[in-house]
Amino acid sequence: MRGQFTGWPEQAMDVLWQLQGEPTHATRERYRADRERLVRQPMIALLNEVADTDPRYEDFSVWHYRTDSWWWQHQGAVIRLGRKIEISLRFDLDGLRIQGAWWYPDPGQVDMFRTAVASEGSGRELSAIVEDVRKKGYDISGDVMKRPPRGYPTDHSRTNLLRHRSLIAARSLGCEEWLHTPEAVDRVLSAAADLDALLMWLVRHIKRAA
Repeated sequence: MRGQFTGWPEQAMDVLWQLQGEPTHATRERYRADRERLVRQPMIALLNEVADTDPRYEDFSVWHYRTDSWWWQHQGAVIRLGRKIEISLRFDLDGLRIQGAWWYPDPGQVDMFRTAVASEGSGRELSAIVEDVRKKGYDISGDVMKRPPRGYPTDHSRTNLLRHRSLIAARSLGCEEWLHTPEAVDRVLSAAADLDALLMWLVRHIKRAA
């Protein structure tokens, strides 16, 4: 049901500004309640609306602050779509950032990925998907080997993908006025649609290791 997310209040930026650098324990405690109300709770409301729109996005978590100051300065959240396959969001002074990722793989998942990349049908499909995502402004990265993996020809047409041990597509959504309005929900859903083909390919081809 739409309406629970109204945007991050402009005061959220003021709170994050106060937490820059290496804030003392006293500073963190002074801003804890404001940070929860103005920064973390809006992220929860946003993801509830995203999940209401598409039930595939129901399995999400919104991180607490932990002890490291970085976690106080950046509000993170993840939507889990498969084993080690997720959408991540980060809200901070730079605005809102999204990424779709398969990372920190279970044993056996890298082999599954390489098998699918080497196969003509699924491999060509992934190559086209990655190029399309790149054209939409996403940076493609991951844990990438310097050399092709053993067992695959060095001149394989998809050797760049075969060298990946994780695959991440990320971009900034910006820091404009829409962050403080319900429009942020639509911005996130639009970006999730950009990433959908990539993430669903990964869900289909990289299963939980046996």
